[in-house]
Amino acid sequence: MNKLKYTVGLVIFVLISQQGKAQETLPINLQTVLELGGANNLTIKEFLAKQELAEANLSKSKEWWLPNVYAGVRTFQLWGAASNADGRFFLDVSRQNLWAGLGLNANWNFAEGIYKTKSAKLQVQASVFETQAKRNNTLLATIKAYYDLQTSQMKLIAYKNLVAQSDTITQQVAIQVEAGLRYQSELLLSKSNQNHLIIEMLNAQWEYNQKSAELVRLLNLDSKVKLVSVDSVMWPMNFEEKLLSVNDTTYKMRPEIKSIDFTILSLQTERNITTTGLFIPTLSLGTYGSYFGRINGAVSPMFPNQYPETNQLYPTGMLNVSLTWNIPLGRLIYGGDLKQYNSQIKIQEIKSEQFKAQINEEIANANQLLIIGKEQIQIAKEGLELTTEALNQSIERQKLGTVKPFEVFQAQQFFLQAQIDYLKAIGEYNKAQFALKVAKGEML
Repeated sequence: MNKLKYTVGLVIFVLISQQGKAQETLPINLQTVLELGGANNLTIKEFLAKQELAEANLSKSKEWWLPNVYAGVRTFQLWGAASNADGRFFLDVSRQNLWAGLGLNANWNFAEGIYKTKSAKLQVQASVFETQAKRNNTLLATIKAYYDLQTSQMKLIAYKNLVAQSDTITQQVAIQVEAGLRYQSELLLSKSNQNHLIIEMLNAQWEYNQKSAELVRLLNLDSKVKLVSVDSVMWPMNFEEKLLSVNDTTYKMRPEIKSIDFTILSLQTERNITTTGLFIPTLSLGTYGSYFGRINGAVSPMFPNQYPETNQLYPTGMLNVSLTWNIPLGRLIYGGDLKQYNSQIKIQEIKSEQFKAQINEEIANANQLLIIGKEQIQIAKEGLELTTEALNQSIERQKLGTVKPFEVFQAQQFFLQAQIDYLKAIGEYNKAQFALKVAKGEML
């Protein structure tokens, strides 16, 4: 086992060295993937930005009770004709005045202000859980991509080992042919087998490159980076001792369901504007304090650059308060707003039921993968041990010249397939472990 670990480690080092000649390599493991995925993934960043938008909407909704304050200077000039309040006209009028002061306008719609602020708070919670759900699913995708990368890397290493082994066997067969112990056809078959393994190794290299590029995309890294797993051995994880059964508690643990629940609460709260909110009045307030008076030397249309001079300014103030109840006849007759809110709530309730069905499917699939995967690992491990022993015996007999080359080739193929089966079984089993964690609503 120590020799195997040494060989695998050496091949990983060679792999990193070779890739480094063309691309920058980045050694990673599962922990690194989770850290980079949580920090760099663009999908997670997108939903974090949406969460910030929900918080900004909450801040905006809190502004409803604050009035608008204004301050400034205003002049008014009029030359020519003017109409009096009783309808009489005055000619040769020259009217000038100046207003300078500070004022305030406020319109408090208590129903919208109170209910929309509460609705915005609930929407922030919905956004938080939506972000958690997207983060969990995105990290699960990166975990699966990592295990695919690791499996393809181990597969590539297996082919590299077999190619090197096949080259040694071919050299041995060549020596035996020169000594007259074997036929030339056996050497040709050995070289052909070696070429076949090289082609398969190149295919494995291409698959590994694809898996690396996929994980680079998910981690939002530089496209020139080549990822290399530093985990020299794949071990089956065992998070779950018992298979998960679905119940109401399982549903409530999922952030997707929590997000929908808060969205429904948010809509129900905002809907109150069209129901109980009709009984809440609107308060309006307008007031200002200023100086107001006549102006001599008013700006003339003929001399626009002449500035007015204040003759006499008088302190003045104004207060305008109203308390009104809005009675929307359209709401009372057709109820359009209320119907819209009810429809949106119904859509969210249907969405919740759809997610529950999806959760049932995810948990059922993860449970089945764990059951089958555990059995596959046991069978594949046993097969790998058998083919390893068979290959070792075939190679020893090859050295003694007591075995046909094609028997060694066949042993190599069986050994390789057993390795691939074992790696795939562990990879799928580990992915199912993480999938079950996400299905349960646990945070990665």
